[in-house]
Amino acid sequence: MSPERIEDTVAFVQAADARSFTVAAERLGLSRSTIGKRIARLEARLGVRLLHRTTRSVTLTDEGATFHGRCTEILEALEAAEAVVTARGVSPSGRLRIDVPVSLGRLQVLPVLQRYMQLWPAVDVNVSFNDRYVDLIDEGIDVAVRVGSMSDSNLVSRKVAPHALVTCAAPDYLARRGTPSTVDDLASHDCLTFNHGGRPVEWRFRVQGAPQMVAVGGKLTSNNAEGLRDTVIAGFGIGQLATFLIADALRDGRLVPILASHASEGEPLSVVYPVRRLLPPKVTAFVDLLTASWQPRPPWDH
Repeated sequence: MSPERIEDTVAFVQAADARSFTVAAERLGLSRSTIGKRIARLEARLGVRLLHRTTRSVTLTDEGATFHGRCTEILEALEAAEAVVTARGVSPSGRLRIDVPVSLGRLQVLPVLQRYMQLWPAVDVNVSFNDRYVDLIDEGIDVAVRVGSMSDSNLVSRKVAPHALVTCAAPDYLARRGTPSTVDDLASHDCLTFNHGGRPVEWRFRVQGAPQMVAVGGKLTSNNAEGLRDTVIAGFGIGQLATFLIADALRDGRLVPILASHASEGEPLSVVYPVRRLLPPKVTAFVDLLTASWQPRPPWDH
């Protein structure tokens, strides 16, 4: 196969995966017009239309879907063949694109990434901080850190740490309002909640040995976990917060645990990446470093 045919095929697969000529151009370091020309050349050579184009996106035709499946298999096989040869003794290099939750990423993932950059200076790291769901394949993300496991069959999910939750409040709030002794007592308190996807997140407890989700409310709901933590520390109410966020405040007494006998863990912290026969060394090195840094016990829970 000529280099021109390979270039056209790669442009087509990238545009189909991203559903965008613009995103495909960014991934390949080309102009949008070059992507369009390569795909048009491929369609002319095959004599079929592979993509439906609109002003907002591109979608596969029936013929395009069939061709895309076979092309993807071939390109993955080529990538795997190269990886077998190059992975032996080759240090991680290239650009690592990683997506992380905002607070977990800033407080706990970023220190690991800084060590990673010291160990592997040939890797350029592009990190995005998001509390929204990001489609790794559509957005060209190599690896992500998530709260909870994934059910997507196109992704591999690997647990890297527990996600301990602590119901807590500032000492002065408890002095003013009293300390709840049961989960039901929370109904008469200001409970400050994290807002995810437009709605407050219910709190997790264990009551008589069984998990229980409880809807609570108060004067503040926020989509920023660090802002929520700071408001709880300031004495405005009770929060249920992850230990990766409040470990220091628990140690120095700015926050006091309550309802400890009903404590329940949240969904585990996981590292997630697209399914591949062989992972690039840059991804393997990050996953291994994060796992070693957070297991058997994460540093914030020491």
